[in-house]
Amino acid sequence: MIKVEYLNKSFGNLHVLKNVSIEVKESEVVCLIGASGSGKSTLLRCLNFLEMKNDGRIMIGNEEIDPSTHNLNEVRQRVGMVFQHFNLFPHMTVVENVIEAPIQVKKVAKKEAILEARELLKKVGLEDKENVYPSKLSGGQKQRVAIARALAMKPDIMLFDEPTSALDPELVGEVLTTMKKLAEEGMTMVVVTHEMCFAREVGDWVVYMNDGKIVEVGRPDEIFTNPKEQRTRDFLNSVL
Repeated sequence: MIKVEYLNKSFGNLHVLKNVSIEVKESEVVCLIGASGSGKSTLLRCLNFLEMKNDGRIMIGNEEIDPSTHNLNEVRQRVGMVFQHFNLFPHMTVVENVIEAPIQVKKVAKKEAILEARELLKKVGLEDKENVYPSKLSGGQKQRVAIARALAMKPDIMLFDEPTSALDPELVGEVLTTMKKLAEEGMTMVVVTHEMCFAREVGDWVVYMNDGKIVEVGRPDEIFTNPKEQRTRDFLNSVL
């Protein structure tokens, strides 16, 4: 579903991604872990072309994506993204937030979009909130609306950029439960997370990044119980 080869990204003199290569197969959940500033979020943003690589290759579904020749808005329809901050439209109700992109971008009929939005809100446990405005929701509820909104575009792949980091601790579980459901349904997911229990329980692969490089890739049990690299061990000792 995703193949990245020798990806480099710099911001001025700051070399943020250094020859990063990674592969994500259909229905896999890949969790990116590492300290802040290690390049995880930049990698995710490059996969959705919110940041443009300096060099390297990005393939989505066996097709190399070239920003100069591809319609990136069409690519982003296939690659949904959920951010740390929910970015909901405050002047729209929950259901209006969910239907906006399908109607405006995909030209879905409003009646059909609302029916699909209700199914998605049911999936994320918010079917009773469709006519509520974001200001009346908790952080966890807002993030679940953001997930429903991303799913409304029927993406092939979902990217999550630290989706629980802006939440109060007691609200983290409801968002992770929603993400676990998606994983069980076979959604291909790349997740930047500080939630090590989630990475261990839900991830098919865990990728440890440090200083813009991939240091180690392995199955969760391998990474968390017997990491091969000293830097991985040092990181896990600091967070577990």
